Amino acid sequence: METDPILSPDRRKGRGAASNRTGRFERFERTGFSDGWAEEEALPPLKAEVREELAKSIITRNTSPDIPFDRSINPYRGCEHGCIYCFARPSHAYWGLSPGLDFETRLTAKPNAPELLEAELRNPRYRPRVIAIGTNTDPYQPIERDRRIMRGVLEVLQAFQHPVGIVTKGTLVERDADILGPMGQAGLARVGISITTLDRGLARKMEPRVPSPARRLRAIEVLSRAGCEVRVMVSPIVPGLTDPEIEAILTAARDAGAVAASFVALRLPREVSPLWRDWLEEHYPARFNRVMEKIREMHGGRDYCSDWGKRMTGTGTYAELIRARFRRASRALGLDRDLPPLRTDLFCPPPAKGDQLSLL
Repeated sequence: METDPILSPDRRKGRGAASNRTGRFERFERTGFSDGWAEEEALPPLKAEVREELAKSIITRNTSPDIPFDRSINPYRGCEHGCIYCFARPSHAYWGLSPGLDFETRLTAKPNAPELLEAELRNPRYRPRVIAIGTNTDPYQPIERDRRIMRGVLEVLQAFQHPVGIVTKGTLVERDADILGPMGQAGLARVGISITTLDRGLARKMEPRVPSPARRLRAIEVLSRAGCEVRVMVSPIVPGLTDPEIEAILTAARDAGAVAASFVALRLPREVSPLWRDWLEEHYPARFNRVMEKIREMHGGRDYCSDWGKRMTGTGTYAELIRARFRRASRALGLDRDLPPLRTDLFCPPPAKGDQLSLL
């Protein structure tokens, strides 16, 4: 007899998703089932597996009209943070993996990222523009502590005086304050710290392996003191769960040293929608109908609308109310400033090994 795809709490302890549903590109569904034995051996909890991949290129280009950058770097694929709402989960399906628990436990590291980046920046045809890091999966997820791939990428960018914008929930970013501080002071680096809620219990359920909200506020303070400007990202705003906290999050972030703010409404593309529904039904069943009703109201009656210019903030009366509250609070706290663009005029490839040094 086939069983429900949702795994037992013991097997998925500390994970965001409840299931490992097959990705949309697979021809066959995978599901667990009972083989009829009366006593079955208990399966162990899921553990993260890391595979190394020698990438052929590292800078990814995009032409999305509602994204303020045209190039990015992702040192890792998949993310152990396990945020149930993560819009990047469907990308795992392209590799024959599940956007559910596979996304959190079957990770890929790109150890040659720093070397590839240096080669691409040395190309005579390369023209510098801000490189975004953390746009798909978090560069400061737990495996970075040992792998140090992000650290290597930053060392290259610093050597080339190349601008970088980072988005993260990981407090491991504090480790690299010695690089981000001087780069920030030179107008070459800026960090966005994402804070979804100040409620430690809610955060632990929604973002099971992310540092606590208080630790992320501390990271804002550390980077700010080092000289790197920090933008607080109230992201995502979940109607019926986290939207009452908008003003409180902005205030706490401002007090920690943030100089600007932005927000993104909850997005549920493709496989994220059923994963989110499972999570909401398990943890907040009494709020299920209200939350989903507000989500659909913000996305034209659907769980998600992918239209350019609408997908990030939503549409309709409720979405406009969220925008108005956010604008008002940001203005009152001085977080509504337009930060100057990061500098590209300082870009200067350092001498490579074996190059003839200038006599002047």
